[in-house]
Amino acid sequence: MKLLNSRFFTSSSRPPNSLFPNPFKFSPLSPQPTLCSRSLKQSIGRFGYYRYSFCFFRSASVKATMPTSSPSVHVKDHIDLTAKEKQIFDRLLQVLRHFNLQTQLRVAGGWVRDKLLGKECYDIDIALDNMLGREFCEKVNEYLSSTGEETQGIGVIQCNPDQSKHLETARMRLFDVWIDFVNLRSEDYSENSRIPTMRFGTAEEDAYRRDLTINSLFYNINTSSVEDFTRRGIADLKSGTIVTPLPPKQTFLDDPLRVLRAIRFGARFGFKLDEELKIAAADNDVKAAIADKISRERIGHEIDLMISGNQPVRAMTYISELQLFCAVFTLPPDMEPSISEGCERLCVALMDSTWRFLQLIGSSSFTDDQRRLCLYAALFLPFRNAVYPEKKGKKIPVASYVFRSSLKLKSSDAETVMSMHLAAGKFLSLIPSILSNENLQFLEVDWKKETIDVPVASKLRVLAGLLLREIKEFWRASLLLSLLLYPDDIGSSTNLSNEDTDLKERRELFHRVENTIMEMGLEKVWELKPLVNGKDIMSMLQLKSGGPIVKEWQQKLLEWQLAHPSGSADGCIEWMRQTQSKRARTE
Repeated sequence: MKLLNSRFFTSSSRPPNSLFPNPFKFSPLSPQPTLCSRSLKQSIGRFGYYRYSFCFFRSASVKATMPTSSPSVHVKDHIDLTAKEKQIFDRLLQVLRHFNLQTQLRVAGGWVRDKLLGKECYDIDIALDNMLGREFCEKVNEYLSSTGEETQGIGVIQCNPDQSKHLETARMRLFDVWIDFVNLRSEDYSENSRIPTMRFGTAEEDAYRRDLTINSLFYNINTSSVEDFTRRGIADLKSGTIVTPLPPKQTFLDDPLRVLRAIRFGARFGFKLDEELKIAAADNDVKAAIADKISRERIGHEIDLMISGNQPVRAMTYISELQLFCAVFTLPPDMEPSISEGCERLCVALMDSTWRFLQLIGSSSFTDDQRRLCLYAALFLPFRNAVYPEKKGKKIPVASYVFRSSLKLKSSDAETVMSMHLAAGKFLSLIPSILSNENLQFLEVDWKKETIDVPVASKLRVLAGLLLREIKEFWRASLLLSLLLYPDDIGSSTNLSNEDTDLKERRELFHRVENTIMEMGLEKVWELKPLVNGKDIMSMLQLKSGGPIVKEWQQKLLEWQLAHPSGSADGCIEWMRQTQSKRARTE
């Protein structure tokens, strides 16, 4: 890779096991970690890019640390039902009256919490005190049949104690809304088993078995009233505190996923995590239970909700400060190069910078999915060049392992993040030329050693077009990542501690590069159709079947098309004839 100014890079020849000096000075549960900015700059280069030490942010401190005081939250003193909710609840009460059932119907958990906070919620979970959810759904269908209405399909999600899924859940659709039905439960644990014996419980017993006090509230449909059986759910909601109904370690060991749920809700609402909860979450027994007791799919789902949420950096900061990073984002054995202590803080620092950069550029430039995967790409950027040997000896990127094996997320997400990592590195080699019309004759990139012979002014369009065709609609996200790694002295700012100024300068660079790409007519260049197809190439070369030669010419003709945006099919074919003729003469 060659840039116009090589002083931005320093060569790195340290052995792999010393690539990652610990740049962090912090106690495990400190409210404000201190990062050594200079070491951080060195670490991202040495570990993430190995050959070079890229300059990083002037100030890379993670701002989204745990709140040290509880916020004051406005909580309503009653629940106002929407017309749809009243319609659903009235129908359920009709079922009770029709069959003379003595069942208490209670909406549980998040719906109650959100309604009290004045937020709309469409996730209705109903707890039953004396029958299974499947049995009640069947009663609903019996009632619908008796009134001549169409019955609804019933879905049943079986319990899976091995993965801490202890309750059978039934689901059906009422008035175009999916409703979950489950029985109130109580759990009895024996000394030699982590799997509880389930039995019907009271509403109070059920409330104490839930993950958090703010999620243990009920709305009793029969009496139209809010019920707070832990006697602190509403108080904790008002004070903005994340607390477990029972002692936190016991709660987390019963179902370790509750640790991640506590983090997700704490981040989402900006609530303070209870001190005893934080100690329990960082406990080694709890970390082992996260790794062993719950499925990676459930972990991945919680992490994806955090990354897609309104405070992804705060959530990842909680995970890092509670020393849960390695339990959540498990890494493969025998990875090369190995990592050392402190890696998780670098990951979060990069994600923090990316999040604020995204906010500064504006949401209109990115779709929700582009933003989500951009944050993942930043979080795993320190693993960019780390690989591990697969069973057959093939070297697999570590970030791909985290997506596929640790979080069990979509393979397409893993592939996109890998592509963004590669594209960010390629953008770095193009940005100086894109920003300047001078010195284009020195434009060389290590990812494309040879291109067709075109005017110097056209070479930049060819290289930029090829890059955008690789990364497609994620090119802006990849550009953003590359600008986080772009040299420090990019503007006129002299205040090295002013990161806001630094970000604004990078935003200006982002828009300059973006505008240049648009002016070159490369927006959606990946949708560009070839002027000459494979059959035409085979005909010109008098080939009976395709192969490497056809593929080689397809690439060359694409480059010609990028270099001549107004070119025609005839012009493209004529260029091919001339080029083939020259090759034949030289051979």
